[in-house]
Amino acid sequence: MKIFKTKYSLKFIIGFFGGLLAFLLIILFADLDIEHPEVTYTLSVALLMAIWWITEIVPLAITSLLPVVLFPLLGIMNGKEVSATYFNHVIFLFIGGFLIALAMQKWNLHKRIALKILIFTGISPGRILLGFMFATAFLSMWISNTATTMMMIPILISIIQKLEEIIGKKNVSKYSIGLLLGVAYSASIGGMATLVGTPPNLSFTRIFQIMFPDAPEISFANWFIFALPVCILFFSIVWFYLYMLYKPKQKKWTNINVNTFKQQYKELGSASFEEKVIFIDFIILALLWLFRSDIVIGNFSIPGWSSLFSTPEYINDGTVAIACSIILFFIPSKTKKSNRLMDWKTASEIPWHIVLLFGGGFALASGFKESGLSLWCGDQLSFISALNPIFVIAIICFTMTFLTELTSNTATTEMLLPVLAGLASTTEINPLLFMLPATLSASMAFMLPVATPPNAIIFGTNRLRIIDMAKTGLILNLTGVIIITFATYFLGMHIFGIDVSVFPEWAVIK
Repeated sequence: MKIFKTKYSLKFIIGFFGGLLAFLLIILFADLDIEHPEVTYTLSVALLMAIWWITEIVPLAITSLLPVVLFPLLGIMNGKEVSATYFNHVIFLFIGGFLIALAMQKWNLHKRIALKILIFTGISPGRILLGFMFATAFLSMWISNTATTMMMIPILISIIQKLEEIIGKKNVSKYSIGLLLGVAYSASIGGMATLVGTPPNLSFTRIFQIMFPDAPEISFANWFIFALPVCILFFSIVWFYLYMLYKPKQKKWTNINVNTFKQQYKELGSASFEEKVIFIDFIILALLWLFRSDIVIGNFSIPGWSSLFSTPEYINDGTVAIACSIILFFIPSKTKKSNRLMDWKTASEIPWHIVLLFGGGFALASGFKESGLSLWCGDQLSFISALNPIFVIAIICFTMTFLTELTSNTATTEMLLPVLAGLASTTEINPLLFMLPATLSASMAFMLPVATPPNAIIFGTNRLRIIDMAKTGLILNLTGVIIITFATYFLGMHIFGIDVSVFPEWAVIK
């Protein structure tokens, strides 16, 4: 039979058998928690998925389905509960955003926007990268980093395509990887700057208030003053690093200039009815995302529009994304009489493999929580209380950064922050010393597509490999650990009044 004559690459053999070997060795010989064997089983599944994700011996979406099989068989989670994790509001946010992105591409609106950006930023490789990264980081301070990435990707792809047309795919292929990574990384970096920028920040304030109701309030202003310098410093490092790593051989493209793009923009002619409607829908979507929830700045508050409804807590970014995308299926086209602005043929181009990739990450995060593996990981940090505070912070940053490579950063934050709060209380150390760096580090996962939604979204373009992300992200992960460690130890202690020699009364868990 032909199946037995198939030749497997060395990479496949190492990935397949290496993953299975790690999986079996942990199950058979490790015993993390005698009373709860599911803790060990979850770790074995996590390692198996990590190895298969990295080596890509099968499509990433297929590896993402492993929890559906292994979690019920190993007694980690009920099959119904595991299956339910694969579809949630984040998935619908992704689908809704992608539908609008596809509509932009169908009617060439993305080309018009792309040319405008190129005319504005200029055509040097460094300025194009900086322009996209800055726009993404700024938007992510106020809007979901997933939503921001969804808005930027179709524009970025059109610019890459435009550069490929003029300069050639070969000359742009390496640089395009840097652009894609720059957008994904900037979305995560920008989200750190504000309390509303990313879910882990909001999780931190909520958990901190629950665990320590008598503690001083973590205000928007205090967080912004603390986190913004961290973001600016790390943003600058990432821009320089990506530019040096992925810059094209030519520092300046001599066969291309701004006038080229101005001429091409004129050739597009006036914006069509379809372009105008989709652009308006695009802007409305962004505004609805931005002002959905209350925006609190110090004592000043801008009420969110969701408060107009009787159950504002039922409305999320996924609700908004789907609502704005559905509208496009009803509006008729003026250019093509029998068509509407969107149709299912276009919608079917959604990268469903990324939807499964998302689901696999959510399922794995649920397994960490339900099995108790997350608590076990937190308990392993108890020994650090005897160390110098700066080493304590570094260990927490390192652990959180690399743990969120395999799990949802929000889920990991919500699982580990209560553990760190309890650890701080029992060791009589100011809880902020543990919880602040852990929260920031949750946004510092840059190696794997499943680490953050922006990472998954850029991977969905099929323009870069997982090894590109892993090699580039490893250096940034370690850099983030260093920056957050020193920022917390020097800047954070000053802003939040942390004294390592004094255990505050409010920090006693009652």
